[in-house]
Amino acid sequence: MGVTIKTVQEIEKMRQAGKLAADVLEMIAPHVQPGVTTLELDRICHDYIVDQQQAIPAPLNYRGFPKSICTSVNQVVCHGIPNEKRLKKGDIVNIDITVIKDGYHGDTSKMFTVGQPSILAKRLIDVTQDALWLGINKVEPGCRLGDIGHAIQTFVENHHYSVVREYCGHGIGKDFHEDPQVLHYGQSGTGMVLQPGMCFTIEPMVNAGKQQVKLKQDGWTVITRDRSLSAQFEHTILVTEGGFEVLTLREEERESRC
Repeated sequence: MGVTIKTVQEIEKMRQAGKLAADVLEMIAPHVQPGVTTLELDRICHDYIVDQQQAIPAPLNYRGFPKSICTSVNQVVCHGIPNEKRLKKGDIVNIDITVIKDGYHGDTSKMFTVGQPSILAKRLIDVTQDALWLGINKVEPGCRLGDIGHAIQTFVENHHYSVVREYCGHGIGKDFHEDPQVLHYGQSGTGMVLQPGMCFTIEPMVNAGKQQVKLKQDGWTVITRDRSLSAQFEHTILVTEGGFEVLTLREEERESRC
């Protein structure tokens, strides 16, 4: 599959899907409380996407994934399957939402804290979110993918954390996962040159400990091998003539980040 340059009509559909995905994260925020199960969070998001947005939760049955969202708690790096375990005070959880609307995908995730997080957890979350935005702010026509990865890796490692290598961002549009792969590490001046009309995700996964991860027997859940905390943020990005547009921007970010 080659990299697709989105048309004006396709970009508008991507904007719509991205806005819906962002809205789901804003909707679910008040429900992330001590005592709730991630299975309940999945049900609330599923019903909202299907009934309110008249859209499709992309993860459900995607390559056999059994739920409508991913919920990755504490040492889970990504692709956590919602279950009946209750969240407790001090937990951190990434909720990953992908919505399909009119055939196009919007993909985004953010970290939530359950009650008051530890100082370590709060710092990890802040560094991961800042790393995402450092990568996003590199995006413009003529930029190379390696510039994005290098900015993220350098920032994360300067804070004595590590970047997960096995999972990366990806092109997105009619298909959930398209070319190119967007690594969150690398060398400046290397990789594909960005062009207006490209759409892809940037979604760094940052570990408090070492970078190594392990896939659990369910075939989906990825955890840190040393059981250290992990955090992730994700946005869907459009390369524009003058730079970038964050298609999954949340209201809380409009003044603080753009």
